[in-house]
This record gives sequence, structure tokens and C-alpha cells, in this order.
Amino acid sequence: MKQLALRIAGFGFRREATLASLGQALDQLADQYGAIDKLAAAHSMLPLVEELGRLRSIEVIAVADAELPTVITLTHSAQSLQARGTGSVAEAVALLAAGPNARLVGPRIISADRQATVALAKGITE
Repeated sequence: MKQLALRIAGFGFRREATLASLGQALDQLADQYGAIDKLAAAHSMLPLVEELGRLRSIEVIAVADAELPTVITLTHSAQSLQARGTGSVAEAVALLAAGPNARLVGPRIISADRQATVALAKGITE
């Protein structure tokens, strides 16, 4: 079977974040790393990411909030650790959505308005 590398963009964001915040962060990520195959978000953060996915015609993967603390991330945000039990929601979501043996391409990217973060993970699918 042929294996494909999936490129998953995982999001984390504050309650005040807007669709523009997420879109700008995604554009930065794509400018830096190239095309994105799918978007991902924790269940509790899904509506805004689903809206972005609809607008950009990109499939969205939901990740269980309870799984976030199980992931070791590159970033160690004190605020994220306190609120969600992980150093970076964006990095954790990207890794969980990309599946076993996934790896982060780099640390999360922060939107210009500092309301959203996005991270890219590569996963293998058959």
C-alpha cells in the first residue's frame, strides 16, 4: 500500500478570537510550510474552525478535549497548561489529529492579533 503524508493544521485560540484571527494564522502557516490537507480543533473549539474549513473547503477533524493533556508539545504556555492541561492546544490538536507517529513540523504560529495559534503536524496514512 502507498503511504501518504497528511499535513494537519491544529488550532488553539482565545474566546475573543475571530474567524479573521484563525484565517490570518492559517495563512502564515501555509506561507511558511506550504499546502494544508486538513484542519483540526478540540471539540469545545470546533464551531469557529468548522466555519473556516467551510470557507476554505478544507475538511476539519475533531479531537476530544480529554485527550489534550496526553500530548507532549514543543511549546509550554503556562496559560494553556492551566486551562487545558497541555503546553499548546494547537500543537496537541495537530498531533492527535495526525495520528500515531505524527510529528510537529515546528512550534505553533501565533496570529497577528495574538488571539489564535496554529501548528502543523505531519502524519502517515495508507
